[in-house]
Amino acid sequence: MRLRRPPLTFRKATVVGIGLLGGSIALALKKNHLAREVVGVSRRQAALHFALKNKIIDHGTSDVVKAVENADLVILATPIQTILSLLVSLGGRLKRGCIVTDVGSTKTSIVSAAQKHLPGHVFFVGGHPLAGSEKKGVEFSDAGLFAQSFCLLTPTEKTNKDALEKVSEVWTRIGCTLKTVSPDEHDSILAFTSHVPHILAYGLIDAIPADFITYGASGLKDTTRIASSSPQLWNDVCMQNSKNILKSLDEVIRVLSTYRKAITARDEGTLTEAFKRAKDKRDTLEK
Repeated sequence: MRLRRPPLTFRKATVVGIGLLGGSIALALKKNHLAREVVGVSRRQAALHFALKNKIIDHGTSDVVKAVENADLVILATPIQTILSLLVSLGGRLKRGCIVTDVGSTKTSIVSAAQKHLPGHVFFVGGHPLAGSEKKGVEFSDAGLFAQSFCLLTPTEKTNKDALEKVSEVWTRIGCTLKTVSPDEHDSILAFTSHVPHILAYGLIDAIPADFITYGASGLKDTTRIASSSPQLWNDVCMQNSKNILKSLDEVIRVLSTYRKAITARDEGTLTEAFKRAKDKRDTLEK
């Protein structure tokens, strides 16, 4: 008879970046008994105070070095540029066997930095939960944020298999369905499905005359909701994934050009067929 492995529990998990995602992860770790102690890191004392008061974390500090001391699991839930900096600076501060993962929305540069800067006794597994909101801040933390969402893991041939298994269990137990792709595949996919949609939302709002905005109804609000996201965060994404984003933007421009030509030529058949094709594809998102 095969013995079942006991449920995974880390003695100490540190979440660096207590905002919406970091706070939700911390809360989910506690709710699902994945860590005996959850430590949160933030430069904002107000965020730490809120997280402690609402039992999102067990301990909080702005000192990241102190926070990762003796941690078994470190989750980097900061903007991309900060993740890259932390991978450079924290390697020597992590104990042997520590597992590091992240939530960055680009993966090639992050995985490369982890492989370059983390010591051999620290194990990195790239991750990206496809969950979130245009809202920001720990006050919007929700342990159920990841329920029925995908989490993309981006292991390479250098990824420690035991660490990958443990990180996979963490995301599975907090509600995610796992997909495994390479870092390059991740960045190519996300350029189309996340990065360019944010750029288009910003661009559409930017193009509308200011005195017309008052008349925007639910259609405009739905289409541009994500334009309320952090400008700095999306600037970082564009810089880190520029090659894939430019390819995706070129494809969107090509499609819009066909719409423009059809409208100019009053070609109702071509336009209707294009809209129908787009509608059918969009409807698959609801299934």
